[in-house]
Amino acid sequence: MSIISTQMSSSIKNGSWIRRMFEAGIQLKQKYGDDAVCDFSLGNPDLAPPPAVGKALAEFVKHVDEPFSLGYMPNNGFGWAREKLAAHLSKEQGVELTANDVILTCGAAGALNVIFRTVLEPGDEVLTVTPYFVEYGSYVGNHGGTLKKVPTLPGTFGLDLPAIEAAITPKTRAMIINSPHNPTGTVYSREELEGLTAILAKASERNGRPLYLVVDEPYRFLAFDGVEVPSLLPMYPYAVLASSFSKNLCLAGERVGFIALSPLFAERAELMGGLTLANRILGFVNPPVVGQHIMAGALGSQVDVNIYARRREMMGNVLSDAGYEFQMPKGAFYFFPKAPGGDDVAFVNKLLDERILAVPGSGFGGPGHFRLAFCVEDEVIARSAEGFKRARG
Repeated sequence: MSIISTQMSSSIKNGSWIRRMFEAGIQLKQKYGDDAVCDFSLGNPDLAPPPAVGKALAEFVKHVDEPFSLGYMPNNGFGWAREKLAAHLSKEQGVELTANDVILTCGAAGALNVIFRTVLEPGDEVLTVTPYFVEYGSYVGNHGGTLKKVPTLPGTFGLDLPAIEAAITPKTRAMIINSPHNPTGTVYSREELEGLTAILAKASERNGRPLYLVVDEPYRFLAFDGVEVPSLLPMYPYAVLASSFSKNLCLAGERVGFIALSPLFAERAELMGGLTLANRILGFVNPPVVGQHIMAGALGSQVDVNIYARRREMMGNVLSDAGYEFQMPKGAFYFFPKAPGGDDVAFVNKLLDERILAVPGSGFGGPGHFRLAFCVEDEVIARSAEGFKRARG
């Protein structure tokens, strides 16, 4: 007897390695204690939100007993919140945006589902590059599309532009990129992105419909050593920005995200109308009330990125001293080293024996590597050093 759909059964069977390792970590901590386990499995920011978050929340609480303070609002969010967000993004992205160019969503994951629900026809293809955030496949599949993976350049994880161009077909409706990148820490250069948008523009004209470039960038705030994170909104008319405040304000559980459209796109009002309806009919209805108040009061604030820079340096030293091969992340809070011996799943199990939690690269479409999230306390990184050495042998 079939209790659930075959699609969901398959999803459970091939479930996220991130969650599997997170659950394994819970068991290890129960057995040995929290201080005996070094957990690098989950990109859950551990820093306290910046002070502006608490101030905004306290200000909202003063008015929570007023009628409709926690009630419904327009499906795209409060108008005043969108106006503030548009003004903030105009400076950040280097374009002039209005409240009509942005929509607030239930996190970046909600934003991506809203986008794909709006633009995909059954059988449409969405390109991404490997390694990639594995839930992209679910977000695309939720709405009748197929995720098509294109390898990156060996050794650097840079965009392989000829391979991307060769992968485009008449069914290609969108491409999704993530920069700074999870899991590799790569930041795509302006030159790479200009080459990519030129390819997509030609394909849009050839296919007779926009080929959207969906830009997933919750780690925009976290680039190291002065690396530029170029904005796509002034570069390509069919760029659709999806992001959230989960990482820069440490609001992952509050689920407040957004979509912004390029002002270069003349027909963006029709697209925004579709996005707004999708926000409702997918069951999100509207973005979180409290999250919008927090966002509006905390725009321009962020956690102390110097803490992440210090941890990046510490993690790099631990891996170097233990003899691992890796490239220093340019952004985000992940390392993606090569797995000694080549078998990433087997090596992650060796790390488990040392009470170190990592995620196999296979879980991101990048076998032969493993991911480490360094959004953990300094002492966890320091404590892991000997275990990394023993696991490598």
